[in-house]
Amino acid sequence: MSKQANYRANIIGGGEAGVALTVEMDKDVIHQTNSLFWDTKGNEVLGATALPLYGAFVSEENHRLLGDVSGKKILEIGCGSGQSLLYLGERQAAELWGTDISENQIGKTRQLLESHGLSAELICAPMEDKCGLPEDYFDIIYSVYAIGWTTDLEGTFARIASYLNKDGVFLFSWSHPIHKCVGAEKDMLVFKKSYFDESWYSVELGGNTLSLSDRKMSTYVNALAKAGFVIEQMVEESDDDLLQAQGGSSDFAKKAKVLPVTFVLKARKL
Repeated sequence: MSKQANYRANIIGGGEAGVALTVEMDKDVIHQTNSLFWDTKGNEVLGATALPLYGAFVSEENHRLLGDVSGKKILEIGCGSGQSLLYLGERQAAELWGTDISENQIGKTRQLLESHGLSAELICAPMEDKCGLPEDYFDIIYSVYAIGWTTDLEGTFARIASYLNKDGVFLFSWSHPIHKCVGAEKDMLVFKKSYFDESWYSVELGGNTLSLSDRKMSTYVNALAKAGFVIEQMVEESDDDLLQAQGGSSDFAKKAKVLPVTFVLKARKL
């Protein structure tokens, strides 16, 4: 991956995480970099975000975006270590399916579900690729903090639309674009990068490298529309009870009180 001399602050999770280096977008190299990250220490470095949480300070229990999943055929994009699929399996989903770029994560998901008497169809493949998933089949497709890893947002949304039944629901969460631009500095919130900068960058976390792009909100919305979705709901405010549970004392919680750190979009296939 060719690197350009363009350095900037990088915000991942609750705060700045090292310096980001702008890189050229090479799909294959990015897949290799990110799959290695999650095969090794991804969970140790970034943890695991899973239902009932959609991300920092936003929960399914408060917003009921998925609602009653009993009897539904459900696919998770970026299933991670399986906690979200377990959550839905325990709520009587009819079928559980999951994809992930990491063999290690697929193995963790399978082990977790089997330990609870559940099973799922699991596929290790990039979300951008056609990987044998049935078309016009699923009632719900969701992704918790994984969609942002795609190297082809429009292509990924088009594939997801092809997997869904008519009127099927697609729901995903990710770090809010504004949060990715703003960092804490001397008891103030300061813009660290341009909101309009969607360039790919590389950053080292815990001795491991990952590659990402911080997309604008309009990029997600327009890609959904192009794929044939209509947006039904968007959540970007933090849940008060989750903020209060932290006492509002952490810098991240203080930040979440004044700007969105997580967003969730719920859309329906036309």
